[in-house]
Amino acid sequence: MRETVHRHLGKVMAGAALAAVGTAAMVAITLPGTAGADETGGNDGRANTVRSARGQGAPPPGVVERAPAEESRGTGRDPLTDDEIRRVERIALDRRLLRSAEDVDGGRGPQRLSVDLAEPEDGEADDPRAPRRAEVTFYDYRNDTLISRTVDLDTGKVEATTTRRGVQPPMSRAENTEAARLLIADPQGAGLKADYKDATDRELTSPDQLLLSGGVYRAAPGARPAALDRCGTHRCVRLFTKVRNGPWIDTRSLVIDLSTHKVAALGRG
Repeated sequence: MRETVHRHLGKVMAGAALAAVGTAAMVAITLPGTAGADETGGNDGRANTVRSARGQGAPPPGVVERAPAEESRGTGRDPLTDDEIRRVERIALDRRLLRSAEDVDGGRGPQRLSVDLAEPEDGEADDPRAPRRAEVTFYDYRNDTLISRTVDLDTGKVEATTTRRGVQPPMSRAENTEAARLLIADPQGAGLKADYKDATDRELTSPDQLLLSGGVYRAAPGARPAALDRCGTHRCVRLFTKVRNGPWIDTRSLVIDLSTHKVAALGRG
């Protein structure tokens, strides 16, 4: 039993060491009341500091101001506002796309990946009257297609639609969550669950128990197993998993094919 625990924790502790390096980079700050104190550090120095502060009068308490209200519409190259993002999503996701496409967990409609301010077209960069546009990106898991739509924010019209296959932008939070759900339910996830139990003394049953990030995986020539040969055309992810308020757990050798809902270990098969 002792050997099993140590074998799993070996993977856990490797990530914990990385976290410790980040902690070492903390910036030192001066605590309130220490600035201007007597360099000897004696009681007289502290008393003089207190008397001096009293003589000058205590500073007024800090005031926390409410953030200014966000405008519903931006101008020029301003970042998209929340209202603009919601509006262009509704415009880009028309009924035809909603009926024909599928998201990462098999639901109706494509998987939303991103909403960004579109780059200006030729000759528009210095024109203050140039149209303000947004680009909305979806992934259709029904046929593994990346869909991008450009929306004019002034007219509310879709100006352009492009569809591409074999293009894999960064994973969204929803995709990382679905990948973790598949891994936890798969036999290949036994090591992850064992490491989680070793680190927390609790069972791992939900992606919500982890902090997740993921990188797109593309199949390399000659790589094993053959089950991952289509990664790149399929949407595949390698997860980086961390226990909430705890250590990292190394799951980099496992690849989740979100297009087929299959999990495979690199170098096996």
